[in-house]
Amino acid sequence: MGKRKVLSEKEYKPLVLPGGTDVLGVAEKMLGFDRVLVKCQDGYQRLCRIRGKMKRRAWVRRGDIVLVSPWNFQFEKRGDIIWRYKRNQTGWLRKNGYLKKEP
Repeated sequence: MGKRKVLSEKEYKPLVLPGGTDVLGVAEKMLGFDRVLVKCQDGYQRLCRIRGKMKRRAWVRRGDIVLVSPWNFQFEKRGDIIWRYKRNQTGWLRKNGYLKKEP
């Protein structure tokens, strides 16, 4: 094995930024059955589910920065995790003001 070589900048996926009603949050507790307790930046603590497209592709762990899409009918309590940011991406989010120091 070894590190994967990056031949060009085009191979990097574009960074998904919060838009519309989406909010950033920190995964606090793994609850099982693809459910995660997330503390969001808008002050709410939501019970979020990992959407099906992400279930086996991106593993969410405690302390990860995630992008949450709140549900329409239980806005304060529930949501879907639609993206997990990697360590270098969270640094970029903090540097550009998207992520507060203590979410």
